[in-house]
Amino acid sequence: MSLPQLPANELTAQLRTMLRIRRFEEALIRLAQGNDIGHYHVYVGQEATGVPALALMEDGDVAYTTHRNHGHLIARGVDPGAMAAEILGKATGTNKGKGGTLHLASAAHGFPTTSSSVAGPMPISVGSAFAFKELGLDRVSISIFGDGALEEGAWHESINIAAMRGVPVIFLCENNSLEALGQKANEYPSSTLAATELSDLVAPFGVPTQSVDGTDTRAVHEAMAEAVRRARGGGGPSFIEARTVRWPGNRPLWPQLLTGETQLEYAWDPESISGEHAKWWREQDGVLIYLRELLAADVLSAAKASEIDADARAEMARAIEFALASPYPEPQEALDDVYA
Repeated sequence: MSLPQLPANELTAQLRTMLRIRRFEEALIRLAQGNDIGHYHVYVGQEATGVPALALMEDGDVAYTTHRNHGHLIARGVDPGAMAAEILGKATGTNKGKGGTLHLASAAHGFPTTSSSVAGPMPISVGSAFAFKELGLDRVSISIFGDGALEEGAWHESINIAAMRGVPVIFLCENNSLEALGQKANEYPSSTLAATELSDLVAPFGVPTQSVDGTDTRAVHEAMAEAVRRARGGGGPSFIEARTVRWPGNRPLWPQLLTGETQLEYAWDPESISGEHAKWWREQDGVLIYLRELLAADVLSAAKASEIDADARAEMARAIEFALASPYPEPQEALDDVYA
């Protein structure tokens, strides 16, 4: 692994974003222990994929994501206070309390809508890309989904139309099923599909494909940059599979801090790591891997990293405080903004 070929300030900014996502999700898990927020998912362990990938979006580009969406929105600058308020169903939320955790969206940040349905983002993202091409706009549409979406009919329809029409869409598959319980002893790369490689599902459509380590920020950055260049240059769609090992706290029903909070010192003092989840902290957490690379390259110091982390913790504490203090919508607002 190595760092993306970017200026030091941009590399540091990506660490800051990763830590903001991590601390938001940890704060949300604590919040959920005393508040009914419904079923929710977190992005812990996949920050090293989403942050470098979405950093390549430009104004006017759009992205469509699914139930594991918090990290994507923070990566594009959505206010975590408004996100937390939305998750709690408050009037100050990104969608006035009507979307909740599974449908967080912010059109101003390039997320017109979010679908909690498996494979739900795919047809919409292709539709946006088709519109961009027909209107002659230099824009890109990104579809973000997990490996399980590739077993849905919407996937086959979407990739087929995207390929036939040559539209500027990027299919970003965040495959967090490595070492998953449903996998057959690593025989298959997905816990739900009997495919030798997920790229085998793309090959018949002739769409350029890359599979990368989702904890390798340089690999993600380069794969996404190539796909963006292809889309903007009229080269049509691309498919990227980013592979990660699912965070051990992602249990079937509710995320839990089974691993404890992320300890930044694990990055510069790996000998201090112990316990049941030591392998994940040492080898599979993209945030710690990225931080180790930054330290090794003298991009920043451990003290600076700790300062960035303290800022992220403080910001998320304020976000939760804002959300808890915010009012619920008035009952008569239920039919506002309804299109029928």
